[in-house]
Amino acid sequence: MYLLRLAIQSLANRRFSALLTVLAIALSVTLLLAVERVRTEARSSFASTVSGTDLIVGARSGSVQLLLYSVFRIGNATNNIRWDSFQQISSQPQVKWAIPLSLGDSHRGFRVLGTSQAYFEHYHFGRNRSLSFSQGQPFSDLYDAVLGADVAQELGYQLGTELVLAHGAGAVSFVKHADKPFHVVGILAKTGTPVDRTIHVSLQGIEALHVDWQQGMPARGAGRISAEQARELDLTPHAITAFMLGLNRRIDTFALQRQINEFTGEPLLAILPGVALQELWGLLSVAEKALLLVSVFVVLTGLVGMLTAILSGLNERRREMAVLRSVGARPLHIFGLLLLEAVSLTIAGIALGLGLLYAGIAVARPWLEQQYGLFLPLGWPTGNELALLAGIVGASVLMGCIPAWRAYRQALLDGLSIRL
Repeated sequence: MYLLRLAIQSLANRRFSALLTVLAIALSVTLLLAVERVRTEARSSFASTVSGTDLIVGARSGSVQLLLYSVFRIGNATNNIRWDSFQQISSQPQVKWAIPLSLGDSHRGFRVLGTSQAYFEHYHFGRNRSLSFSQGQPFSDLYDAVLGADVAQELGYQLGTELVLAHGAGAVSFVKHADKPFHVVGILAKTGTPVDRTIHVSLQGIEALHVDWQQGMPARGAGRISAEQARELDLTPHAITAFMLGLNRRIDTFALQRQINEFTGEPLLAILPGVALQELWGLLSVAEKALLLVSVFVVLTGLVGMLTAILSGLNERRREMAVLRSVGARPLHIFGLLLLEAVSLTIAGIALGLGLLYAGIAVARPWLEQQYGLFLPLGWPTGNELALLAGIVGASVLMGCIPAWRAYRQALLDGLSIRL
């Protein structure tokens, strides 16, 4: 214990350099833990982009491709699903709810999703959070549209704004549905998911847009059907892109998945969203590992700075070591003193780094949750974070042994003599 008090007093006599060393370690620890916490929460948020959904069904392709176009609105389906196939599967006794999804149109680069009221009732994200409206309400009329938060913000749209949808998913389209404009009736609250960049309309609205199309092009002249005329037609969908299923019992998931994959009506693929999300995350995890590696090297740089500071002060402290030897300190005590100084600097840096981390989270958490849907908890360090901190302390012990060994050797050679 007396060695620890002596180490602290020695650091207090060199407080300026000690504080700089502690600050360097603290900043590197803050960066490392911030990257680890953001990485962990981003993985959790990514994995819960869609939650509460047991199966996603689409045309037979790859699981990642189906996930990308149905959840992330990236890419296109290889084929559509017949409406009668959707009805047949959604009416199975294991199914609690079903959300149809129809893609293919866009508006100024934002994807348009045709769906039903079940989307607003049963679609969940994050930690089982449901969709909510910042303004307005779900669509009820044939030409109503509900905007994601990013769409409304970037385009400056408000309730009542008229918008014309375009055929295809490109940012620029030469084929627009100008004869059937939609009106904004609702704006969803921010979710931090692809929902924010999606325009939602009814399935019947999607059918109305294409009711007079022939061979992928709009009819001309007398073949055109106006917006009001479309209201009088049967707008039951002929096909959809994909659909989501929620089951009464999770235990039925694999049995129904196998049944859908063996569906004889048409080739279909049913995937478990969580499994597909983990597969996709595995493809994207290289960047997070690289960022974590950079943070580790930043911490090592801070520890090397501490080592440099201690080593550079050893020659100036030869008299101090000699005086300690004269009052009975043995070389092993000198070794322990220098090692305790290194560990004390590291522990102080870790404590300050944790303080900076929690202060930063407290300030930035509302903004991160609003802008990116990323929730950073203010809880105790996780197991992974404690392992990283233990590794930092262990590295400081190893680095502290270098100046401690030099001081130990000098104490044996110098005795009370001073070399200039």
